[in-house]
Amino acid sequence: MSKVSWKPGIMLWPLPAVMVSCKGKGPEGKDNILTLSWVGTVNSDPPMISISVRPERHSYQLIESSGEFVVNIPTIDQAKAADYCGCTSGRNIDKWAVTGLSRGKAEKLACPTIEECPVSIECKVRSKAKLGSHVMFVAEVVSVQVDESLMNENDRFALEKAGLFSYVHGHYYAIGKKLGRFGFSVRKKPVRKGARSATRTSPKAK
Repeated sequence: MSKVSWKPGIMLWPLPAVMVSCKGKGPEGKDNILTLSWVGTVNSDPPMISISVRPERHSYQLIESSGEFVVNIPTIDQAKAADYCGCTSGRNIDKWAVTGLSRGKAEKLACPTIEECPVSIECKVRSKAKLGSHVMFVAEVVSVQVDESLMNENDRFALEKAGLFSYVHGHYYAIGKKLGRFGFSVRKKPVRKGARSATRTSPKAK
């Protein structure tokens, strides 16, 4: 494989495209929606998520003042709304009204969830790091709301049926076919009922 050398830059793709809902501190605090792709899981116990936000973004001040936010996972049905919320500022625009998205009630936070998204992950900020162009908020997951229509008969959350999409170098792509599940490369194939063991000596070999 022949490769070309590029200058250092962000080339980790694909990334999840999420809509972060947030609200300023206090009862009079305004809320907003911010679309991000710089988001990731950073710890499992306790469950923690990180998001990176430019300080000049309107939502940055809301998250910094309240110390909380909700990561909402959109589907392809919300792709246009997600793009709009990432291209416009909530300082002068009511993104809820323009996109038609609905405010949902969080279980543990004061800021709203997005009703149309199948997953809403409620987060409380535990620390932040000024990295340069962005500030990374590291937050603990305090509650998760999922769309019950995506629960199968075994009470497994089948998020893959929701129609998710990802962000790849300035473009959005629908997530395609399943290639396997975790551990498929090392999983032993089941022995068919009635099949002879490979180590057993056949009658002809005696």
